[in-house]
Amino acid sequence: MSKAILEVHNVGMRFRMSREKITSLKDYILKSIKREIEYKEFRALDHISFTAEKGDRIGILGLNGAGKSTLLKIIAGVYLPTEGTVIKRGKIIPLLELGAGFENQYTGRENIFLYGSFLGYSKEFIESKYQEIVDFAELEGFMEEKVKNFSSGMVSRLGFSIATVAGAAEILILDEVLSVGDEFFRKKSLARIKELIHGGSTVLMVSHGMQTILDNCTKVVWIEQGNMRMIGEPKTVCKAYRSQYSE
Repeated sequence: MSKAILEVHNVGMRFRMSREKITSLKDYILKSIKREIEYKEFRALDHISFTAEKGDRIGILGLNGAGKSTLLKIIAGVYLPTEGTVIKRGKIIPLLELGAGFENQYTGRENIFLYGSFLGYSKEFIESKYQEIVDFAELEGFMEEKVKNFSSGMVSRLGFSIATVAGAAEILILDEVLSVGDEFFRKKSLARIKELIHGGSTVLMVSHGMQTILDNCTKVVWIEQGNMRMIGEPKTVCKAYRSQYSE
């Protein structure tokens, strides 16, 4: 029996993209009725396969547009792959687009309960952790304000605080979340992420900071234009990646 906590088998993802420039819903409806919209297929990922065991920390490398975030969203369950399968054996905490599930017309307090419920937290759990969430996000005094009045940094800090308050999950997915907030808050975020990592979570991490991957990962997956280019030990893969793009 496999002991892998995560299995990614031949995952592929295709998107249909309109060839036409559509500027409004009205324009889309009219062109659809007249059958004037032509589509082209964009293959974001093609035959991606790897496994992760409990405690693995996997960095995902690639240029912008390589398919890294798409892969994480498939593993998190945001997207269904066009081909292939993903098998997960444990609870996932996805730190992708922090605060993406917030409702702008709700207050900060209301969004803590809303976002927490999306992450599977019970009302009782959120109530018990409410002040801890607010304190970590450094947003005392703002909780009765509507989120539409928050800065993007405030939203990200609150989203990060909610998502990570429960402690280590079996699978933790990080997409550039270590760039959240100012320098002081980034240090706090990194410290909390390290706590989660050392709590036994299996981690999948996208970061454009090569040193972050070298410092924190046990394995690296390199994706290039949606294809698996290389997988292996961090120093080896990072050296090959640097060599490819430093010429």
